[in-house]
Amino acid sequence: MPKRLVSIPRAPQRWDLEIVSHGRRGPSDSIRLTPAQIEQVARTVRRTPEVVVKVSGGARDPGGAKAHFDYIDRHGKLELETDDGRALQGKHVGAELVEDWNLDLSEGQYRAKPSAGERDRRPKLVHNIVLSMPVHTPPDKLLAAAKEFAREHFALQHRYAMALHTDLGHPHVHLVVKAEHEFEPGKRLHIKKATLRQWREDFAAAMRAQGVAANATPAPERGHVVTTKKDAIHHRLRAAARSHDEQSAQAEAASKPKDSTFMRAKVEAVATALKEGRFDPGPGKQRLLATTRSAPGFPCPHTGSDPADAGGFAGTRQRADGHRRGPHGRRANARGSRPSGRRRP
Repeated sequence: MPKRLVSIPRAPQRWDLEIVSHGRRGPSDSIRLTPAQIEQVARTVRRTPEVVVKVSGGARDPGGAKAHFDYIDRHGKLELETDDGRALQGKHVGAELVEDWNLDLSEGQYRAKPSAGERDRRPKLVHNIVLSMPVHTPPDKLLAAAKEFAREHFALQHRYAMALHTDLGHPHVHLVVKAEHEFEPGKRLHIKKATLRQWREDFAAAMRAQGVAANATPAPERGHVVTTKKDAIHHRLRAAARSHDEQSAQAEAASKPKDSTFMRAKVEAVATALKEGRFDPGPGKQRLLATTRSAPGFPCPHTGSDPADAGGFAGTRQRADGHRRGPHGRRANARGSRPSGRRRP
């Protein structure tokens, strides 16, 4: 279809065709960052060490809580610092804290434990939190920052206890927090992703207050992008890995040699005979010894003893060595009794 130009007459103060843009208006001025944001960008560019705040699990019954207390204090070898300022040490600390925190009276802890393969839906009694920094961080300053962090977030709300570990190269603090609120029944501590992000920023600020360079930048902003698989692909890969492990276990079990009842009986019989001070060489060995005794030239002309008394095969070897030697004790060659060496003229 050919294009045609159309001329629209315009009258004064009249617009028959009006072009209007309904797009959203952009910012009227340049983006302005706060001083705190500028400092965070500068720390990220300088690759300031990043703090680590993670939840390593939790206990759903008093026994699990006591086991974790025993783990973080290395079964009484390390001190546990509590929210009321006490420093406890000893093998009794775990049971004492479970009783002091009234974990046996927590809501939901009397529910039945699920069977193997079922999801445990019991509410957690405690949360296990790890506060960590890279190597060469002063442990005392890390512990001071952890105390400040716990005081700001959990004091007078949730009971907590912590222990400092320095045996794994990088210092880290294990922080155990009671899930139930201390003074508001029914209120619990729920840890979400946004909660962890805020905790990282607060812990980094506490480390900087101790004079240690620390940063808390989300991984995507640092260029660390982790691609996640869809649920169907993830479950299919996990099922394939599980099937491969089962097949490998079956192949390994099939490749192992089967136990021989015959050989086991022989070994047990020999062990019993040795234990009782007797040893039956067996019919084959007896025939061999009888043949050795009936051979001419025995007992041995050199030792005058029966080869059987010298240990069976050892005596037989001595007999053979005697036959290979001549009448004067010289070694004979393969053709006769004349000793090997230079021929007589």
